[in-house]
Amino acid sequence: SGGHYRPPHCFARYKSAILVAYRNQEKYLRHLLYYIHPFLQRQQLAYTIYLIQQVGTGSFNRAKLLNVGVREAMKDEEWDCLVLHDIDLVPENDYNLYICDEYYPKHMASAMDKFQYTLPYESFFGGVSALTPEHYMKMNGFPNTYWGDGGENDDIATRIHLAGMKIVRTPPQLGRYRVMDYNEETEIQEPWRRLPSRHNTRKTWKADGMNTLQFRLLSRTKHPLYTKITVD
Repeated sequence: SGGHYRPPHCFARYKSAILVAYRNQEKYLRHLLYYIHPFLQRQQLAYTIYLIQQVGTGSFNRAKLLNVGVREAMKDEEWDCLVLHDIDLVPENDYNLYICDEYYPKHMASAMDKFQYTLPYESFFGGVSALTPEHYMKMNGFPNTYWGDGGENDDIATRIHLAGMKIVRTPPQLGRYRVMDYNEETEIQEPWRRLPSRHNTRKTWKADGMNTLQFRLLSRTKHPLYTKITVD
């Protein structure tokens, strides 16, 4: 219920919140849930899957939705790890553990089939990443001001460095992901496209993030395989 699970026969050493920004992507959602639940249960994690849905037909704001997800998820549990997950990615290797690095933000999707299992560019931080709540707050979360252009990943990579941290990556042989592709659903964003940023991250990161997050919570419902948080 609510996408929540604890191992029945042991005490889970890690508690991970899986946060997915979402809008009208039913096929991707079904595909992800089908694979991700058994995958996480084999790792014997305690976890909850959160879907953060934006209402309306305006531009999609993935980064702000993830901020909302972190804010809401932290009300439920003192999570060890926040896993920020694109809806169209499925992990291929069971040894790609959905837990955080103790010291630094971790980029998990280090090898996607779409890019021949290499990084599209050196500072890439898209797809799937894992941060402790401390990491997330230290960098003031994600920017709230990226609407529809998918350029937030470079901003986030810059924030990590400005906050005195660095990105660690899951080794490519473990961080392998399959990118699902349903061409008829044109609503899907491609957050890994590298676009010229219109934002001066160095100037804005301390004033645009978790400390300035504003939203209206419309509903919070437990579905059989996930918790859905709907916001305006």
